[in-house]
Amino acid sequence: MSPRSRTDLLLLVAFCGFLFFYGLGAFGLVGADEPRYAQIAREMLERSDWVTPTLIGKPWLEKPALYYWEAMVAFRAFGVSDRAARLPGAFDAALLVAAIYFFLRRFRPGSEMDGALIAASGAGVVGFAHAAATDMPLAACFSMALLGWYAWHESGRRVYLAAFYIFLALGTLAKGPVAPALAAVIIFLFVGLMRDWRAILRTLWIPGIVLYLVVALPWYIAVQLRNPEFLRVFILEHNLARFSANVYHHPQPFWFYLPVFLLAMMPWALALIVAAWERIRLIWAKRKQAFSSAEDSWTLFLLIWILVPVLFFSASQSKLPGYILPAVPAGALLASEFISGRRGDGNGAEDKRFSTLFAIAHGVACGLLIFAALSAASVAINRYLVWGRSIYFDAGIAALFAFAVAATLLSRSGVRLMGRVTMFAVVVSVAAVIRFAAPVIDATQSARPIAESIQTFSREAVPVALYHVHREQEYGLEFYLNRAAEKYEDGNIPAAAHVLVAAQGSQVDVAKIVAGRRVSYLTSIPAQRVELYWVGKGEVTGDR
Repeated sequence: MSPRSRTDLLLLVAFCGFLFFYGLGAFGLVGADEPRYAQIAREMLERSDWVTPTLIGKPWLEKPALYYWEAMVAFRAFGVSDRAARLPGAFDAALLVAAIYFFLRRFRPGSEMDGALIAASGAGVVGFAHAAATDMPLAACFSMALLGWYAWHESGRRVYLAAFYIFLALGTLAKGPVAPALAAVIIFLFVGLMRDWRAILRTLWIPGIVLYLVVALPWYIAVQLRNPEFLRVFILEHNLARFSANVYHHPQPFWFYLPVFLLAMMPWALALIVAAWERIRLIWAKRKQAFSSAEDSWTLFLLIWILVPVLFFSASQSKLPGYILPAVPAGALLASEFISGRRGDGNGAEDKRFSTLFAIAHGVACGLLIFAALSAASVAINRYLVWGRSIYFDAGIAALFAFAVAATLLSRSGVRLMGRVTMFAVVVSVAAVIRFAAPVIDATQSARPIAESIQTFSREAVPVALYHVHREQEYGLEFYLNRAAEKYEDGNIPAAAHVLVAAQGSQVDVAKIVAGRRVSYLTSIPAQRVELYWVGKGEVTGDR
């Protein structure tokens, strides 16, 4: 390995270490999925059960087990915490970036740092690297599978085809049949446009299929044997029904994933748009010809890779932002093709004019990224931009400065400094979010402060009940307290003395529900819009 390669690798490791692993525990688990998945992994670890996911002792069969296995390993190594629960996403993101680097170094030498840095610094990858969720494991395994397939298609070496089947199996263990389904459509369309139908037969390699079954099938068989309802719940309810009907209340318009995908590609969205436009025009011009060059076939493959997940999930009746993550690495690779291909260009007037316009536009993207990062704390409090606040003025000044620096450097140096300028903006933005926004997110959107307040009043594992709180707070409390929380509105009122977490203004209703029992006010958590009460047992009446 040359000294330059070693330097590149050290630089890449440093960037990934900061972007993916820094601040994993800066704010508590948020939403419903993060604490729920973390609690499932903890329960599996406590039972030493690697087969059946359970939540509060009951089978939870919505997702396969790959994330839970990774979290179990992290919990065993580092202890149970929200930071450890997010380690699988960070690790998988780093593995994805490493795979992109070594793939490009082997098949597109000279573009490996561009591709790896763009993939590492995209908003979607950085964001989901900090999430205790199944999205990053799926995106990483799916992307590495497709990179393996294309490496086999270009080189003919079956070790890459074996890697394709192994990572496709891991993708199936991450989120189910969506991984092989999307891969099959992408490969079929690519082979069809390349007019190389024999590649389909060569792809159906018996040893590779055996590898896929050996990796993916044992868990599916074991969980079905232990839980006869698994296939019905997992396949029918959480795959087919989720796709065909809005049964889980995540409706969005058909075009939802277009802006989501571009946001996930920030600050590289402009480079991706220009690259896609150039390649689509070239492909259209050659539509009656075979794609003979490796560059043409590679960019065609990337365009199909982007298009298929976007269209597939756009057709789904249930839409969440994380679903589109498997398309983001392809966008990063296409953007890197554009940037690498323009190194050394710009001699003609048209190229210079384009470079200047592109530099200004990319500078705007870097400025907007910093503005968003510095404004994130205020948005987390108010849930939207509140114009006129001084924080936005300060953020705007910082963003304007970043734009001026980025645009000036890029217009003078072209794409040569693009990676460094953009990475500076990304690092500053991530640091700003962790430093300023994370405490606000923790205070307003995570159940961690509520759990800490409960533990302040009682170090013992007292029962906990809820009254009209959000399900995100319910799942969060179950993780941080590691016990089930009863719900008053369901008629489940603990007979023993317990802590009650109730929505603000519920004191009168609570007193009626537990009439004849002492109710003592403990504290209020305004940022979470809840109040804590101590509800005693016995026949003593009290209102506070």
